[in-house]
Amino acid sequence: MSNILVINCGSSSFKYALILQDYDYRIYGLAENLGTPNARISGVTFGNEKFQIDLGQADHKEALAVAMSRIGQVNFDAIGHRVVHGGNITSARLIDDDVIQHIKDMSPLAPLHNPAHIVGIEATAQLYPDLPQVAVFDTAFHQSMPEKAYRYALPQALYHEHGIRRYGFHGTSHAYVSERASTLAGAKNQGGWLVAHLGNGCSTCAVWNGQSLDTSMGFTPLEGLVMGTRSGDVDPSLHYFLAKNLGWDIEKIDRTLNRDSGLLGLSGLSNDMRTLIDAAEQGNENAALAIEVFVYRLAKSLAAMSCALPELTGLIFTGGIGENSAYIREKVVATLSHFGFSIDAEKNNLRGQAMRIDAGTNPQVWVVPTDEEARIAQETRQVALAETTTIAY
Repeated sequence: MSNILVINCGSSSFKYALILQDYDYRIYGLAENLGTPNARISGVTFGNEKFQIDLGQADHKEALAVAMSRIGQVNFDAIGHRVVHGGNITSARLIDDDVIQHIKDMSPLAPLHNPAHIVGIEATAQLYPDLPQVAVFDTAFHQSMPEKAYRYALPQALYHEHGIRRYGFHGTSHAYVSERASTLAGAKNQGGWLVAHLGNGCSTCAVWNGQSLDTSMGFTPLEGLVMGTRSGDVDPSLHYFLAKNLGWDIEKIDRTLNRDSGLLGLSGLSNDMRTLIDAAEQGNENAALAIEVFVYRLAKSLAAMSCALPELTGLIFTGGIGENSAYIREKVVATLSHFGFSIDAEKNNLRGQAMRIDAGTNPQVWVVPTDEEARIAQETRQVALAETTTIAY
């Protein structure tokens, strides 16, 4: 098992990456606006050559065929699919009819994602019917959470009959960066780590000896932190208030909380942290407030996550904001100063690599660029290799 193709399908787009075991770069691409006249694909071929192609009104299968043609003569041994919601599945699975049905069964909990994953799985199965396909679930890493962390205080029937509980997301990212940081710190998958995955979607996680013990996202990715356009936690009675007093239907409420809130809603300007920092520095009070709320809610969540850890080894920042914004990292650490965190200003301003940025004191503070594709490839390789070994035996 060497080269692994990773597919991440959305409703009108997909990303792919061919992880090459013997090279220090990868073949990758992004297809967008599928099913529309603006469909296109761009990426990098073998040899690191860039390309961009207009696809007309290509669907997922047609666009995947174009993507595979850009890979050239490079062979791969298995295909790993990112799947957002796997329910209570605890690990990556070789895809068969039962796994496909399970992904479909979980679609009501991830209606924008799981149906798209099925499209990608079916398309690659037609293109490569002889290759093993593996589903790697965002939720799987968090299935090690104890019941006290994943149960809601709701009537038991809602959990037992309808699966209403906290599942958590961003699992491949939390798994990758916590393993990477602990390895760099000298003890792979050992110790207690707080992880802040900060992008347009944001979540925190408490990881002890390589296992997730708690995370901020719950039944859906809306729970938890302030995000780019998602509100994060709000009073559950807000839905009733908006319906009763403003006449909003459930679709409008859901759209507002998922697409019109968060940094965008608070600032009235943008969901991009870079834009908000620039605006705040120029005196925009709404942008400044959005940043303050974001930082405070993040620090509060990290402090809460620490309750899950027997001891605290360190804090890890990752994701687009976590990796690139020295400003946000500094403000978060300052808000958590009572934990003993510190930052070396010079190290904090460096970018592009995994590194420890504290001032040499404990608990440690790390920046670790996430690589979900590498984690998906790793888990795919393990599952496919086990299947091949079993067949050979």
